[in-house]
Amino acid sequence: MTAAADCIFTNAEVHTLGESDEVAEAVAVRDGEIVRVDDEYEVEFLNGVETEVVDLGGRVLLPGFIDAHTHLQHLGRSLVHADLSAADSPADCVELLGETENGDTEWTLGFGYDESTWDDSRYLTREDLDAVSEQRPVAAFREDMHIAAVNSVALDRYVAEMPEEDVRTEGGDPTGVIVEEAVDVIYEAIEPGAEEMRELVAAAQREANRLGVTGVHDMVRNSRAPEVYRQMDMDGDLSLRVRINYWSDHLDAAVETGLRTNHGSEFVRTGAIKTFTDGSLGGRTAKLSDPYADAADAEGDPEDATGQWVVSPEELRELVAEADGAGFQLTAHAIGDEAVEEVLSAYAETDDPGAARHRVEHAELADDEAVEQFAETGVVASVQPNFLKWAGEESLYEDRLGTERRERSNRYADLLEAGAPLAFGSDCMPLDPLFGVHQTVNAPAERQRLSVTEALRAYTRGAAYAGFDEERLGTIAEGKKADLVVLERSPWEHPEDIENIDVALTIVDGDVVYDGR
Repeated sequence: MTAAADCIFTNAEVHTLGESDEVAEAVAVRDGEIVRVDDEYEVEFLNGVETEVVDLGGRVLLPGFIDAHTHLQHLGRSLVHADLSAADSPADCVELLGETENGDTEWTLGFGYDESTWDDSRYLTREDLDAVSEQRPVAAFREDMHIAAVNSVALDRYVAEMPEEDVRTEGGDPTGVIVEEAVDVIYEAIEPGAEEMRELVAAAQREANRLGVTGVHDMVRNSRAPEVYRQMDMDGDLSLRVRINYWSDHLDAAVETGLRTNHGSEFVRTGAIKTFTDGSLGGRTAKLSDPYADAADAEGDPEDATGQWVVSPEELRELVAEADGAGFQLTAHAIGDEAVEEVLSAYAETDDPGAARHRVEHAELADDEAVEQFAETGVVASVQPNFLKWAGEESLYEDRLGTERRERSNRYADLLEAGAPLAFGSDCMPLDPLFGVHQTVNAPAERQRLSVTEALRAYTRGAAYAGFDEERLGTIAEGKKADLVVLERSPWEHPEDIENIDVALTIVDGDVVYDGR
């Protein structure tokens, strides 16, 4: 006799997001696994004396969202410190920073500003942040995390440690705007200890669960986050499955300690070795084959109007060979078309980049040859559909790239049609799968636009595949983990308003970790 279920979710519109996306009415769960997906009549046979039955009132039930690119400690910081994402001017940022409770930290910190949405479209500067404080260090980080502004106190304290070329100047004087490796100096200065890190991760986890996220691929560098994730796992406090992608400067330590891709527990696993190649479009540091459309407007008279290498192609090739040889998956940040080309070329020199599931993060500009290479080699395009918020006619992409390149950015439809593995993530800009799904379903250019089903698959089974998890996550099927999300409305019925659909329930390992009903 078949054992009863622990829980049955019934009276639902269940989209499995499998190959044919079968639609069912109910799902039964036992010991954290899905044991039946069928109509209500069939699933009712697993209703026992102690079975909890959850009537979903006709709501939509999907596999839980897996975010293939996060920075949870930075998300936690935006929740704990000043959240600048809603600011609409430099003055607004200054006001929000001035209202921040510093707690035990010396610093005043703000995260997530995006000047491309402001009427006064410029980066925050030293002068702006001096208005917050002239006694304590202040730093404000742009949404892409490749650009920051610091006040005079912070600049005087750390400028000597920063690469000169990454400190923007005007008339020979630092403006307070810093990019790339100079920003890393500030990140190192404000890196939290284990206790504070746990607070940040816990705050980020609550937000992720609220948004229907059941798994993340988290990018970590010089951080206590891996220690905290594993401690939370042992304490039973994780309500996310975490795949840790370690920065390349941790490769030797990872090898020495015996870590390998996919080692770990049900909730915390070792992922890829992560590296940069170029910077960001917002900072004009993404590496392009042709100059930026607005290169003449760049602050600090950059020597190269096509962006810059953060990691040189030669160094990238050495890292790829070493990490691949040690049995690690690789994932490389590459935004500009020249950077994407260099990463794909480096991966092509490995034995089987598709089997290793090597990844390119972002790939915002990919030419026709790159699209074909993704498909032919099986390299995963790990992309961020929320970046399409910058792809309209009057937008950051239009300013930086001009119309022609803007319209061939973020080529999700082309990649999918070519047969490339496509995984969606957010880069926490913002961490909100439904916002990202909305952006690509309603994208301005056809080559960027996906159907509702295609977009949801990229945020579930596509991201699961990028993390070697397709056998246990990513679709609703018998034998898979009961990681599920319930939506208040159907994205298929409201494609023009997906970003405003609320999450009703988030379920991880069969347990409800968020209830917004």
